[in-house]
Amino acid sequence: MFFYLAQFLTFLAMPLTWVMLSLLVGLIWRKYKKARIIGAFGLILLFFFTNKFLSNAAMYLWEPSFVPITQLPTYEVGIVLTGVTNMDKTAYDRTFFDKGADRATQAVQLYKMNKIKKILITGGQGLNPTNDNTEAQLLADFMEIVGVAKSDIIIENQAVNTRQNALFAKEKLIQEGFDPESTFLLITSAFHMKRAKACFDKVGISTDTFPVDYYASDIKVDFKSLGIPTPDGLVLWHKLFKEWIGITVYKLVGYS
Repeated sequence: MFFYLAQFLTFLAMPLTWVMLSLLVGLIWRKYKKARIIGAFGLILLFFFTNKFLSNAAMYLWEPSFVPITQLPTYEVGIVLTGVTNMDKTAYDRTFFDKGADRATQAVQLYKMNKIKKILITGGQGLNPTNDNTEAQLLADFMEIVGVAKSDIIIENQAVNTRQNALFAKEKLIQEGFDPESTFLLITSAFHMKRAKACFDKVGISTDTFPVDYYASDIKVDFKSLGIPTPDGLVLWHKLFKEWIGITVYKLVGYS
């Protein structure tokens, strides 16, 4: 129930929802001055949220800096959070990735460089999938194909949110005989790292962080980013608002 409620609240708070409602009010009740003002405000919001310079700057400030691989010690386990595969495309001989494949590919890189000895993948099916794959298994299949030993992959395939990622990963680590007091390497998207880290801290799992899958590019000022509206700007704001809402809700219910 919490999962579906969170999705609904996120929809209501999204920038695009605000824009659409403002324009709709302005269109339907355009005979009234206040409605026309609301409609104009919707246009202003649309320009603001489609400005790539502003959205990129906000994301740049939010995402933590990347961690140089050479500075990492060797960890017994790297914990990879899912949420990066296309669960609406059914296939059993390959893995279809969405944005965020860095979570898998850079985990493999760390494994190959002997920075992590084993990889724990945590994630189930998410919301209303069209097939019976689990994300953890899909990533495990990919990792095995590219050279990670099957014996070095630990699968947790029940979690459907970040809170459960932390809880079920802890259970799996204990089942596998790892000391829960050890420090593990947490691997997830940079924009999501603050919430993920807080959830693992809450359940008593010590982690160092390895953020991947950066949405923001280096800050630059040019006409294209400043003056040309782009849907990419909305995508970045959508990610930020969803994460900010998630962090707020998790704190309110005691998940982080």
